[in-house]
Amino acid sequence: MPDKFFITTPIYYVNDIPHIGHAYTSIATDFIARFKRMSGIDTIFLTGTDEHGQKIQKAAEKNSIDPISLCDKNSAKFRELTEVLNLSNDDFIRTTEKRHVDGAKSLWNKLMDNGDIYLDNYKGWYSVSDETFYNEKDLNKQNDGSFKTVTGGPVDWIEEESYFFKLSKYSDQLLKLYEDNPNFILPKSRRNEVVSFVKSGLRDLSVSRNTFNWGINVPNDDKHVMYVWLDALSSYPNSLGYIEDKNSKLSAYWLNSTHIVGKDILRHHAVYWPAFLLSAKLVLPQRIFAHGWWTNDGNKISKSLGNVIDPIEIIEQFGLDQIRYFLLREITFGSDGDFSIEALKSRINADLSNDLGNLCQRSLTMIVKHCNSVVPNSKNINDSEKIFLSKIANDLPNLSLLVDNQDINNYIKKIWDVISEANKYFNDQKPWELKDSNKKLFNNVLFVTADIIKQIAIMINPIMPETSEKILNFFYMSEDHISIDLLNKDISNSKITDIKPLFPRVE
Repeated sequence: MPDKFFITTPIYYVNDIPHIGHAYTSIATDFIARFKRMSGIDTIFLTGTDEHGQKIQKAAEKNSIDPISLCDKNSAKFRELTEVLNLSNDDFIRTTEKRHVDGAKSLWNKLMDNGDIYLDNYKGWYSVSDETFYNEKDLNKQNDGSFKTVTGGPVDWIEEESYFFKLSKYSDQLLKLYEDNPNFILPKSRRNEVVSFVKSGLRDLSVSRNTFNWGINVPNDDKHVMYVWLDALSSYPNSLGYIEDKNSKLSAYWLNSTHIVGKDILRHHAVYWPAFLLSAKLVLPQRIFAHGWWTNDGNKISKSLGNVIDPIEIIEQFGLDQIRYFLLREITFGSDGDFSIEALKSRINADLSNDLGNLCQRSLTMIVKHCNSVVPNSKNINDSEKIFLSKIANDLPNLSLLVDNQDINNYIKKIWDVISEANKYFNDQKPWELKDSNKKLFNNVLFVTADIIKQIAIMINPIMPETSEKILNFFYMSEDHISIDLLNKDISNSKITDIKPLFPRVE
C-alpha cells in the first residue's frame, strides 16, 4: 500500500469573500496534492472555512444578520471557489460542524488534563482583524501614541477574565523541535523568524474570551468561548477524527501532514499549534510552509485602495489554467510577488501560446496531415533521441524532491526546459523539409516530438489539469487517474485526434 500524505490549506476566515491570496494558496496546495497522487501516494487534501470569533460576530452585526447566516453565505463562496479553481480537495471542513466542535473540545480537555490550562485575567493588546494577542514590543507605535500591527491594523487594549495556556512552558521544547527538524518550517527565512520570536521569550497565551459568545463553549464553563485560533487549528486533525481517536480510520494520514499557510499566520501554525500538540501528546505535522504576499502593480492589495483582485473575474477574463500557471510560475513559492496584467499576458503569450501551444499545434498537426493521424513508430530513433526521451523519467527523483520542498517554481522551470528543448529539436530537424526527402527521418522526428509532448502533458497535470487532459485526449489517453507510470506508455502507431489550439494569444 502506498505511503499516506495529508496536506491542507489554511482554514479560511469567512468574514469576507475570497480574494487572489486565497486562490494562490489553494492552487499551490492543489499542485502538491495532484503531484503526490500522480506519484502513487495515497493523499488527502483538506480545505475549509474558519467561522468563529469576534470579527465574524462584528461583521454579522454590521450586516444585521446572525453569525451562522453570514458563515453559511461566505463559506458557500469558498466552496464555490474550489470548483472554480478546479481543486482536487478530498474534504472541506467548517468549524461550525459537529465533527470539528467535538474535536476542538477534546483537544481542550487534553490540554486541561495535562495541567496546561489555568484561569486568570488578561490585560493586553488584541487585534480583532487578526484575532491575535500582541505583545507591545511586536507592535508599531504611532505618532499619536496608539499602536498598530505590522500590517497596519488597529489593536484594542482589553482586560477580561481568561483561560491561559502555558505556552512559556514549551519554549525549550519548541526550540529543540526547530533545531532537530530544520525543515519543519520552510522557507528558511521564515524558520529564522520563528526561532527568533521564540528565543525572545514566550508568554502564556490567552485561550478563551468572555466578552462575546460566537465560538465554541469552553468545556464545563459556558461563560467562555475558545480562542478562535485554538479552535481553528484543531480543524486539520479533526477532519481525520485524529484528536478524538488516534486509531480512527483516517488517522494514519496525520502522521505525514503538511500545512501550507500565508506568512501572516505562520506564528499561529509554527509556535502555538506545535505547543498545543506537544501538550496533548499528539503527533506534530511534518512541515509548515509559509508563502509570501502578492501586490497589485507594485501596490499593497487592500480594500481602501480599491485594488483587490477577484480571482473569479480574472479567471473569466484570461482562463483558469492560464491563471494557475501564472501564479505558480511567476514567483518563487515562499517569496512575495507582484501581480500585473502585463506580466500575466506576457506569460500567456510567451510560455503558453508560443512555447507549449505552438509545439503541440505544429508537430501533431503534421501527424494528422501526413501520417493519416497515426503516430509513427519508434524503431529508428538514435541514441541522443533515446536520452532526450528518458530525460523526464531520469529527472523524476529531482522533480519529486522539489515538490517535497514546495519548490514549485523550479519544478515548472524544469518542465519548461524540456519544452524549450523539444521546440529546438523540432526546429533543428526541420521535418517540413524531410516529409518528401527522407520519410524515415520525418517519421522519427514526429514520433520523438509526440512522445515528449505526451510526457509533458503528464508532468503539467498538477499545474494545468485541464490543459494536461486536453493534450492527452489528442492521443485518446483519457485517463481517470493521471499517473507518472504513463510516461512509459508507448504511443507508436496510436491514433490521434484533430488538433485544436490550446492557448489563444492575448492582445
